[in-house]
Amino acid sequence: MIVENFQHRHAGHCETGVTSSLLRHYGLDISEPMALGLSAALTFFHFPFVKVGGFPITAYRMPPGSVYGGLRKALRLAMKKRRFGDPDAAMAALDAELAAGRPVGLQTSVYWLPYFPPEMRFHFNAHNLIVYGKDGDDYLISDPVFDAPQRCPSADLRKARFARGTFAPRGLLYQPQDFARDFDLRAALKAAIGKTWKMMLHTPVPYVGVRAIERLARELETLDRRKPDVRWQRLYVGNIIRMQEEIGTGGGGFRFMYAAFLQEAGEKLRDATLPEVSRQMTACGDAWRQFALQGALFARKKPDVTPALLGARLRECAAQERAVYEALKRWTKAAA
Repeated sequence: MIVENFQHRHAGHCETGVTSSLLRHYGLDISEPMALGLSAALTFFHFPFVKVGGFPITAYRMPPGSVYGGLRKALRLAMKKRRFGDPDAAMAALDAELAAGRPVGLQTSVYWLPYFPPEMRFHFNAHNLIVYGKDGDDYLISDPVFDAPQRCPSADLRKARFARGTFAPRGLLYQPQDFARDFDLRAALKAAIGKTWKMMLHTPVPYVGVRAIERLARELETLDRRKPDVRWQRLYVGNIIRMQEEIGTGGGGFRFMYAAFLQEAGEKLRDATLPEVSRQMTACGDAWRQFALQGALFARKKPDVTPALLGARLRECAAQERAVYEALKRWTKAAA
């Protein structure tokens, strides 16, 4: 059984790609950058008191589910979500949706998906994909991080849906039920952009937003004094870079995608300001990629890269992001 007319689309990130593909299949033509921007899922947070693998969690986007969850208000989106305590019931529910001709989104663990190369598999439980068919014992997978559709044996998909640990999927299955066919795009864009700059500039705690980037910069600048163990330093920095570039939290990639969102929004509204801010956000993405490159060199024991240098790079990222959100703040006030 294969869902007719389903089109696989390669995307930049899993949840934004899945959300865009599902909505397009069900009748709403929305790009991946627009899904990110309208959901207001772009952020930055660094929680030193929340550990994953023994190191503080650093993320560059809102938690799993925030992309399609953030579109509820903008699109009046009703998303049917189901979690399961019984793996048999979860797989039966998936088969029932496919038999009815409905593709569905799943939250899974990367580690148990055999079509990922071995070197790319790790215990990350918030990877999103679409199942659009079943052929014998194999499920047909539209995984947005791959160029082409994939196949996954039933036993492996079952394991991926019920992996334990942080962000345990618990068999999560989701699909759009209803959404606005026509909506006030200007109002939706203004609200979403406003939510993003408020979160990045004015969150009262120093663990979220631009202040969190600056705080992390200070941590790196004092790393030699606080944690003189060089091996620990490399692991610490390596974890930050891994969170940025490998675990799906976005890093520079989400900054580039948000820049594409601002460009598209400017074109749709025939607004001259947003494309200019888009160029500034692209520069932010470049700065984050430079930070990631320097961090990777430090983790690989390159002597010319120090924690102090990494802290300075991060301060540059913070300054550039602050300028972007201040510009967006001015735009939303002018658009009132």
